Amino acid sequence: MRLHELSSPEGSTRERIRIGRGHGSGKVKTGGKGTKGQKARTGGGVPPYFEGGQLPLIRKLPYRRGFRNPFRVEFREVNVQDLAGFPEGSTVGPEEFEIAGVLRGKSGPVKVLGQGDLSVRLTVRAHKFSAGARQKIQAAGGSVDWIGGEPEAESAAEGVTEPAVAEPALEVGGEGEDQPAVAQTASDTDEVESSTE
Repeated sequence: MRLHELSSPEGSTRERIRIGRGHGSGKVKTGGKGTKGQKARTGGGVPPYFEGGQLPLIRKLPYRRGFRNPFRVEFREVNVQDLAGFPEGSTVGPEEFEIAGVLRGKSGPVKVLGQGDLSVRLTVRAHKFSAGARQKIQAAGGSVDWIGGEPEAESAAEGVTEPAVAEPALEVGGEGEDQPAVAQTASDTDEVESSTE
């Protein structure tokens, strides 16, 4: 086979339909465009983004505020009042909560909340504790155990103490004199007032 012998397969090309060219053309009167209307006119039709006159999506977007954080962690919750049914001195965690049926939520890490009271001494294991829950567990004689380690913010807050602030001493003497600062007492002020009189 030579280059001049190549040809397109049958049906791959066809002639352009010439509308409005008489009955013999097969496209008479409306020319395949239907009966009147905006789409039948020369240069008619609407762009793909046209939605029939309703408020289009591109103009709705400013009203669709906010977003859903894809990195948000949904915790399963359990309150301290739900822990009262466990035996004294036991260690409880997500597995025991699951068996007891006190967990809310389908999946995810566990957080202990402080609703209710607790009088049973327990060692509670969870991924996170609220401040109120931790206080009530420790007040009952129990302890908290973070799964995966205690958060840095929690441990840092416990070891921070407020620095002592020294009161400034009052200086006695004329300007430009290098004299040590002496705290002025009430008796000194009385003597100064009597001398001025």
